[in-house]
Amino acid sequence: MAEVAVFLAPGFEEIEAFTVVDYLRRANIKVRMVSVPEENSTKNEIVVVGSHGITIIADVTLRDFIENMNGKEPDAIYFPGGMPGAKNLAANQYLFQLATKMDRKGKLVAAICASPAVVLAQTGILASRKWTCYPGMEENLAEYCGSKIKADELTEHSHHIKDVPFVFDNNVLTGRGPGTSEQFAMKFVEILTTPETAKQIHDGSCQR
Repeated sequence: MAEVAVFLAPGFEEIEAFTVVDYLRRANIKVRMVSVPEENSTKNEIVVVGSHGITIIADVTLRDFIENMNGKEPDAIYFPGGMPGAKNLAANQYLFQLATKMDRKGKLVAAICASPAVVLAQTGILASRKWTCYPGMEENLAEYCGSKIKADELTEHSHHIKDVPFVFDNNVLTGRGPGTSEQFAMKFVEILTTPETAKQIHDGSCQR
């Protein structure tokens, strides 16, 4: 059974988090929701509040997740968007290292909305890849990466694609925003299982 870690920091976008978790679990994929503290906080809380005030109890705190991993990585990781959720994720050094390690091993790295630009861009993962994000955020990479020079280096030869629900390039899955979460989630399911499983869930849940 595939295992996915979904990282939730204060201010995460609820639709993007819950939709993906729900559909992955319908596909019998093991999903762990991991609570991540806000930037510059040392708190180890399992409760996380989303960008629209919805409170969730995660499955595990980031501290306990790290301790229980024993040097292993899950099969896939997922960064929902939302602000300041994405900013809080981007500030976490462990997540930075985990994402780059997962990418080096060819494991699935997924992000949607703000997170492709705010989180993934600074890791260098988007270089030489096609990707998408929340409209307009691709124009602020200099801010998210620290400078225009740094942003150009980290995203060299990358290609941002507009007006699509998601982009899957090699082992990196990126999505546009809350309204595309369902299509993004179903692609996530297809990658980790089979097209047949994805279609079964699609039809059974009366998706458009």
